Amino acid sequence: MLTLLLILLPIAAGVITLLAGERMAKQLALVGGLASLGVAVFTWLQFDPAAGSQFGFKYAWLASGGISFAAGIDGISMLLVLLTTFLTPLIILSAFKNEYKNPAAFYSLILFMEAALIGVFTATDAFLFYLFFEAALIPVYFLAAIWGGENRIKVTFKFFIYTIFGSLFMFVALVYLYYQTPGTHTSEIAAFYQLQLSPAAQGYVFWAFFIAFAIKMPLFPFHTWQPDTYTESPTAATMLLSGIMLKMGVYGLIRLLLPIVPLGMEQWGFLAMILSVIGIIYGSIIAIQQSDMKTLIAYSSFAHVGLMAAGVFSSSLNGLQGALIQMLAHGINVIGLFFIVDIIYSRTKTRYLDQLGGITQSTPHLSVYFMVLLLGSVALPLTNGFVGEFLLLSSVFQYKGWLGAVAGLTIILGSVYMLRLFQKSMFGPKSKWVEGFQDLTASERAVLLPLIVMVFWIGIYPSTFLKITEPAVSQLLQLVNN
Repeated sequence: MLTLLLILLPIAAGVITLLAGERMAKQLALVGGLASLGVAVFTWLQFDPAAGSQFGFKYAWLASGGISFAAGIDGISMLLVLLTTFLTPLIILSAFKNEYKNPAAFYSLILFMEAALIGVFTATDAFLFYLFFEAALIPVYFLAAIWGGENRIKVTFKFFIYTIFGSLFMFVALVYLYYQTPGTHTSEIAAFYQLQLSPAAQGYVFWAFFIAFAIKMPLFPFHTWQPDTYTESPTAATMLLSGIMLKMGVYGLIRLLLPIVPLGMEQWGFLAMILSVIGIIYGSIIAIQQSDMKTLIAYSSFAHVGLMAAGVFSSSLNGLQGALIQMLAHGINVIGLFFIVDIIYSRTKTRYLDQLGGITQSTPHLSVYFMVLLLGSVALPLTNGFVGEFLLLSSVFQYKGWLGAVAGLTIILGSVYMLRLFQKSMFGPKSKWVEGFQDLTASERAVLLPLIVMVFWIGIYPSTFLKITEPAVSQLLQLVNN
């Protein structure tokens, strides 16, 4: 019942936070987030990577239709549950320094989104997966629409339309697959893996899944909602979107698209790979040109997710393992970077690089934390970004050498835009905007220190996390290759 507890605990904590009112909202939300992390760590300690799906439950939802409320945790799910429960309390704590109108609703929405994300990563019924996939959209929509910037209504409407549009394609594909199951129809994902669809049918299902997940990640050319949404949303919502929510799209590729439509992958995987690599280069070039720090990191996130998707479309062990550990690393790095941008903005009231400079003169702690997260993002050896990027690039090279060479430009371009970000904001003479800039407070260090620990833990001992996922990935690739 641990899986059910992981889903229900954030919901219960969110309801309690909402009912408790303004005075205790943030503290109760943090306790709820930490409780979920404690359950996730306990689950990890009990988890056997070689045993397949564990801690599962199954309750009849529409019994006559073979649709169940069913979930469980395998190695792929375990890694993403750990990521979600680790980042959520840090996101809540990062918001403590800001004053929000109706904080009880604000913090409860974060917890409700955590529950939906865990539901996505653990669902073993396809329609339950779809339910949580859509449910995760609702809290972040309200977070952005209520507490976002001045263009929040226009931006969140575009985000909502994009994601609903993509999800409709996935829903149609799931209904089609449901009716292809023999005998008494079932919506178990494992039953979908056993279907023998024609090449033409697999091609259609491939595109239905691809569009849904490409919008959610996002991939080129389905990305136009992302930069504005990341920029206009409150920092906590941006962290949820970039640190965890985009991982739903990559997870969907791994969990549904690859094993269900392997012939569709043979037909269209190369085109999907091309779009992923285009996104890497396009996102990096646009990031170099940005002057708003938040928008720059949004485009860098777009470039990183393109490399993750390319690894998945390589259909190799290195590619999938690289994508999974890069999801973990990217979530940690991007949360830290967005938080640092929020710290700078809260002290200077600007995010524009041409108005900043000289911050490092009075902020030794901020400078060190910023640099470590930046080096992780550009994949310096012994940091968390290196492991995943190495595995991903090697998988793309094995797929097509010239594509690997093009994708490898991310190393150079990433270093350019990230080092430019640091140089323009932290070095040089002090601008009038940074006069009296204070170094990190204790609560800010409490958010950043666990992230820094993870940067080095993943970079130095990646096997801690790779061995969680390897048996599940190997089993999934056997399904694809058979």
